Amino acid sequence: RKKGEAALLDAKERFDQLAEQSRTFTWEIDANGLYTYVGHTVTSILGYEPEELVGKMHFYDLHPEEGRDTFKTAALEILARKEPVRGLENQIETKAGEILWVVTNGFPHLNTDGTLRGYRGEDSDSTERKQAEAEQENLQAQLNQAQKMESIGTLAGGIAHDFNNILFPIVGHTEMLLEDVPEDSPFKDSLNNIYTSALRAQSLVKQILTFSRQGSNELMLMKMQPIIKEALKLIRSTIPTTIKINQDLDPDCGVIKADPTQIHQIVMNLSTNAYHAMEETGGELKISLKQVELGEDDIITPDMTPGAYACLTVADTGKGMNKILTDKIFDPFFTTKEVGKGTGMGLSVVHGIIKGMGGSIHVYSEPGKGTQFHVYLPLAEAVKEQPAANVETPIQGGTEHILFVDDEELILQMETVMLERLGYQVTSRTSSLEALEAFRQNPDKFDMVITDMAMPNMSGDKLSVELTKIRPDIPVLLCTGFSETMSEEKAVSLGIKGFLLKPIVMKYLDQKIREVLDK
Repeated sequence: RKKGEAALLDAKERFDQLAEQSRTFTWEIDANGLYTYVGHTVTSILGYEPEELVGKMHFYDLHPEEGRDTFKTAALEILARKEPVRGLENQIETKAGEILWVVTNGFPHLNTDGTLRGYRGEDSDSTERKQAEAEQENLQAQLNQAQKMESIGTLAGGIAHDFNNILFPIVGHTEMLLEDVPEDSPFKDSLNNIYTSALRAQSLVKQILTFSRQGSNELMLMKMQPIIKEALKLIRSTIPTTIKINQDLDPDCGVIKADPTQIHQIVMNLSTNAYHAMEETGGELKISLKQVELGEDDIITPDMTPGAYACLTVADTGKGMNKILTDKIFDPFFTTKEVGKGTGMGLSVVHGIIKGMGGSIHVYSEPGKGTQFHVYLPLAEAVKEQPAANVETPIQGGTEHILFVDDEELILQMETVMLERLGYQVTSRTSSLEALEAFRQNPDKFDMVITDMAMPNMSGDKLSVELTKIRPDIPVLLCTGFSETMSEEKAVSLGIKGFLLKPIVMKYLDQKIREVLDK
């Protein structure tokens, strides 16, 4: 008997040591889930002494309060069916309030008549493994996101190139029509609207190029009021009259240093989102702008610095959002809109623009109480000398001979007419190989070459290299809607004298041609 007792104690000690090394504690419960036995390793794992649990707590009492009732219901159903429990992942709260993940294995303990006496089992601490899995999932999510963004960047090239090729003839022909029609023509306003809208459509390309990091921002000192009014004019013409627009723009709000197109993009995006929130029920869209002073305790993000800010507020009386949604709305590809109504890129682009300017965007919303977006942009320091007002530069034109190359027939025709209007002689080709041959036959005939970048057989940059081999001093202007491989710096390094992004406005094209030729 003594030997049997010693062997039993030895077996228990061996079991307890093995359980402790594996971060496992053993337990028994009765048919109601009340602990009837708990191994002493529970102290090192959960911080409870066995006597604090045995006869006093049910197993589900250790589950975190959030979700406890659901867990209890599901677990008691398993007990009622007398089913074994294998590999059940669940959470346990320690005495100190720490949440642990455990894997539960348990088997029913039956009376001789088959009724349930209770369960015997063990809980193994799997917190470290769950954390590792969570980190792995997070890394995978980041990888997936990076791949999505890379795909957007790759796609941007084709979209931007094609879209700009569509915009270019619209801009060019509208410019020429505006010159041709008299000032009192009934078509003047319509043409001006077409022209303005076509130029604003470039902001769509800039939004896409933001993802591929090819966008170039032209920062300037500016007041936001005119841009906001222009954006609201466009919004007013596109949303139903059931939505009222109120604006309160403080004329004394100072200047910021920004790209006007990006400010337009911020206002349009936030206003469009507000419209969608009120699309079915109608409501009120409120836009306000004021100057605020933020101190150390007022700054919203660590990146901001105390000082004067322009505060743009876009508020709606729509259905609102809960905190779960407001925490996610700036994530790329997250959208609450129906399929076909949104990509989930708009607010992430807006967030990126604002952050890049040293500002911040804050959203406040409650279900049924509408949504408010507050955009804070740092005011530029006051300058002693105001910059000179923009003087309208007259179109100069010229008489030089230009070789123009573009594989798009519509662009070729429009640009040829535009250049001839400016007084230039034009030889046009839709093929870079044909253009090269024409230049090779009479290189001194031409004073300048203007070529598109993306063309079949030979790209614009390669054509430029071949042209300069024949005649090193020939000035070349390179035009493109988008290029992953070409930038203004690289163009200069290849001997290219000018780099133009489509769609090109006639006035700017004239200035660039004269700038290069007059050198």
